[in-house]
Amino acid sequence: MDENPFMEQINALKEGKISEFTVEPKDFMVFREVWKELSDRMSIVGEAGLNGRIIYHYQKEEN
Repeated sequence: MDENPFMEQINALKEGKISEFTVEPKDFMVFREVWKELSDRMSIVGEAGLNGRIIYHYQKEEN
């Protein structure tokens, strides 16, 4: 089984190694497969960009 290419980016985002990453429209469903399985998926916040691109950043949930 191949690892989803977005898993590495999500982990880097959560660890603070990167501040954001972009998902192209053609790749959204691949990204979503990883995202929907995350226990903290609500902390991965997307902002709509131009031409259907989504820019994701990590916003830690406050209790």
